[in-house]
Amino acid sequence: MSPDTRLDVLTAQQARSHLPALGDLLAACVAQGASVSFLAGLEVERATAWWAGQLDADDGRRLVTAFDRQGLCGVVQVIPAGPENQPHRGDVAKMLVLPRARRMGLGAALLEGAEAAARQMGLTLLVLDTVTGGDAERLYARAGWTRVGVIPGFALSTDGRPEATTVFYKALAQ
Repeated sequence: MSPDTRLDVLTAQQARSHLPALGDLLAACVAQGASVSFLAGLEVERATAWWAGQLDADDGRRLVTAFDRQGLCGVVQVIPAGPENQPHRGDVAKMLVLPRARRMGLGAALLEGAEAAARQMGLTLLVLDTVTGGDAERLYARAGWTRVGVIPGFALSTDGRPEATTVFYKALAQ
């Protein structure tokens, strides 16, 4: 990670001030082929509206954000599971890194930040899913996440092709 990049952990309320940048980040990542729930052609306005809905959820989520000299360059969410019988579990979702900030360790730093935020939230188990065979899958494996398995054809790539998804979990030491 570049020395002039900083990580901040934000509540959903605090993240609202960065809503336009979050929309830009999501749209830019999808335009570069990131398979994160959207197909190619995602407009910034729609991406921003999606983030607004996420930040309205009032579910205790935290966003680990990365800022460099040019602004917001990365984000990942930690979302408490919600069900009464799962107060210890959370989901890691929407890890996004702008193309200009990739290959510098920012993804690993965001993941470490997400794990630390989860511990502060009192969570002891995290789960996530990612495109099988992608850079993120290798990142999670290197970071000590346990691969549960692969679901073929789970989601569509940005160009509409079915893609397999790999599910991971990580038990956090308190």
